[in-house]
Amino acid sequence: MRTAYKVRVYPTPEQAAVLNRTFGCVRLVWNRVLAWRQARYRDEGVTTSYAQTDRYLTELKRDGGHDFLYEVSSVPLQQALRHQYTAFVSFFAGRAHYPRFKSRYGRQRATYTRSAFRWRDGRLHLAKMDDPIAFVWSWPEIDPTSITPTTVTVSREPDGRWYASIAVETGTGPEPLPGTGRQAGIDLGVSDFAVLSTGEKIPNPRHLERKARNLARYQRRVARKQRGSNNRAKAKAKVARAHTKVRDARADFLHRTSTRLVRDHDLIVIEDLNVTSMVRNRSLARAISDAGWGEFRRQLEYKTQRYGRRLVVIDRWYPSSKTCSACGHLLATLSLSTRHWSCPGCGARHDRDVNAAKNILAAGRAVSACGADVSPQGSSLRRSAVGGEAGSPAREGGNPSPLAALRRGRKSTAWPPC
Repeated sequence: MRTAYKVRVYPTPEQAAVLNRTFGCVRLVWNRVLAWRQARYRDEGVTTSYAQTDRYLTELKRDGGHDFLYEVSSVPLQQALRHQYTAFVSFFAGRAHYPRFKSRYGRQRATYTRSAFRWRDGRLHLAKMDDPIAFVWSWPEIDPTSITPTTVTVSREPDGRWYASIAVETGTGPEPLPGTGRQAGIDLGVSDFAVLSTGEKIPNPRHLERKARNLARYQRRVARKQRGSNNRAKAKAKVARAHTKVRDARADFLHRTSTRLVRDHDLIVIEDLNVTSMVRNRSLARAISDAGWGEFRRQLEYKTQRYGRRLVVIDRWYPSSKTCSACGHLLATLSLSTRHWSCPGCGARHDRDVNAAKNILAAGRAVSACGADVSPQGSSLRRSAVGGEAGSPAREGGNPSPLAALRRGRKSTAWPPC
């Protein structure tokens, strides 16, 4: 199992100068190799392998105009080539966007492997530095002298703070948590961040909205400053610090919420939301981005795997909001502004989000019982596992859904055999 510890770093002025030179060289190598790779494909129609980029870097160092590349460690430069090659592999596999050129104004980072750093008695020695670099260890239950890092990634945020991500290979992971016997379906939203099938509603803290006025004021100050001046740099740093506070507050909220849900429930069921398409709605784009649904799902995925829980992701087209959780009646239409509705079939009064969370949990139980595929590649299987309603026309009444029949303990001929 691989894990990483992110620590706050406090370099001396001399060490900061070395790291800043390294960041500049890494950025130059990335941009030059990316431009060369694009030119080869445009002019010759050929792709570029990692070995070819490695030879190009060697030629770049020897051309007489880039002697400063010898002043920094060669390992971060080689790692930049590996990261770029991995980025292109992910792009062609459809997992990531096309690699972009790096800017000097964003986050800067450099990765060191074992040949470029020493970890001795819990102290970090980087290449081209005489003294160890100071950092703060935030895990009192773990002795830093007992770990053996494999890679160290040093980064500098736009607000001026320094960090180091220390990757460690561990033989075994943490012990699985004891069972609780509880299960939860989660319906993510904007007015409430999450609504559980138990009826609990987790409020949306709206971190960006609460800081929007301050951010707008800081950005207006940046616009008034002369380009290239020290005052403009100070104003930009203040904007970056404000954004960092928002990001840290959001990350803290997501970690606390996801950890509590994983500890309290053996099975967690969520929807496979297409966040990329949802943020194209100009009215809700900022609120959806501020909520951090994608990061919340990522945290649930690795935490449930780490602590022996189970996460089920049901199909995004399953009509959880329009289906009655009591009798299975499916409405033909349900507008987004309707927050409460009464079932025409059984007369039950529903809170839209609580009802959706109950249906999500029932669908997740069915998927878990039948063993249907819930990965993104198995959308057709997922759709059949939740009763096939996503691909069928909306039912105004008639026979109850397979989920409702499953809840009442009756067999359903529409349900796929397990």
